[in-house]
Amino acid sequence: MIEAHTLDSWTRVADRNRPSYQWAIVLGGFGAPIFLFLAGVAMVLAINARMRRGMSGEDAGGRATRRAWEVFGFAFLFRLQSVAISGGGLRAFLKVDILNVMGVSMLIAVWLLRACRTTRLRLMVMLAATLVAAMLTPPVRSTPWLDWLPDPIEAYLRPSTGRSNFTLFPWAGFLFAGALVGVFLDRDRATETRRNLILLIAGAAIAAVGYGASYLPAIYAETSYWTSSPTFFFLRLGLIATLVPLSYLWTRTPLGQWGPSPVQEFGIASLFVYWIHVEMVYGVVSTPLHRILTFEQAAVAMAIFSAFLFTLVRLKQRWSYCRVGEKSTTIASLRVDPASNRPQSG
Repeated sequence: MIEAHTLDSWTRVADRNRPSYQWAIVLGGFGAPIFLFLAGVAMVLAINARMRRGMSGEDAGGRATRRAWEVFGFAFLFRLQSVAISGGGLRAFLKVDILNVMGVSMLIAVWLLRACRTTRLRLMVMLAATLVAAMLTPPVRSTPWLDWLPDPIEAYLRPSTGRSNFTLFPWAGFLFAGALVGVFLDRDRATETRRNLILLIAGAAIAAVGYGASYLPAIYAETSYWTSSPTFFFLRLGLIATLVPLSYLWTRTPLGQWGPSPVQEFGIASLFVYWIHVEMVYGVVSTPLHRILTFEQAAVAMAIFSAFLFTLVRLKQRWSYCRVGEKSTTIASLRVDPASNRPQSG
């Protein structure tokens, strides 16, 4: 995510046709689908964890729905921050970005999961939702039937110049696929390793089929491979799916058991990092760097900037731990007065 944004914003035009830059952008382009995919996985794991702690399915689903609305609200708060710092007015405020798509996708996914009563049905429904999001992308982008929609609404379904960075088709499919993987993996702990191996094989197979299909004639007349092609969607989805079992296997190695790595810390703070770095990279703060660096200079700047962001993550963690410690100390300093049954300081 950081790589994609910094290289895109800071690399000069003359270097953008170099293979090294183009492959770096392809690699950085995996950040957004991973972000959505893991949001789907985490949503299902959170619902199931609450149910195991005794919460009803209705209440757990309600909590997930509220979280989806929170993410959707964060999207507008993020745009408001961007407008306040860099300007752009109402059009910029209503621009559809990844948090908008994530919030709406989570709402749809929760609704679908709550409508299913069995695990098998949840797997089938989330698989169907993933296929629909991927396979309908080219028709949705080309059909005139959606022209009547107001531009801010249409921008959620298909790209609109200056109004959307992300759209539900196909990006919601990555979140639905993550929810599918979450349902598949969060089962019996005794079969955890076997399920991860199955996912590894399935992910590799999906990626291979997607790559092979890219050499076949396109089934849609108007398709851009890098933006709307279902074959590219499934190639990326397959590769992303393999990262889950590979990460699981890594945690079983001695190196993986040393403790939280910088990658894990970045991942836990992913929303925080996304929130603060986008405006730094594209906004007025870094205007002197916009499209003036060579590819090599931009790569070095990206590394330095990543270290700076990691320092901010560590400072945020320390501040959070201090806040938790203060709260624990405050609670521990209270005692209950037997006469009044009220907490008294002591």
